[in-house]
Amino acid sequence: MNFVVGLPLSPNNRNAIWVIVDRLTKSAHFLAIRINWSLPKLPKVYIHKIVRLHGVLASIISNEILSDGQLERVIHISEDMLRVCAINFESSWEHYLPLVKFAYNNNFQYSIQMVLYEALYA
Repeated sequence: MNFVVGLPLSPNNRNAIWVIVDRLTKSAHFLAIRINWSLPKLPKVYIHKIVRLHGVLASIISNEILSDGQLERVIHISEDMLRVCAINFESSWEHYLPLVKFAYNNNFQYSIQMVLYEALYA
């Protein structure tokens, strides 16, 4: 997991993206957050958005530990996708975050030889 910071304030007062990547399937979640949210708020968001979909994870790896460049690639790709949305639609980055998630997770991943959604739901 890592954070994309330095984003303009969205209409919902979010200014960062919390990127959470499953190391096995390479699927990613992009959560719009405020960078100054209190520490107790982030686990609540995590439980509401991630645990309800996938259950409690066996392990969590933070941004620097053993990320092997995977997280950096996800962040780079998602930033490029968000820029395209902002340029083409001239709207809030947060509004297009679900589309970025779908587009990213619907791509073929060579490391697992399948589309991410197929790995998760097939």
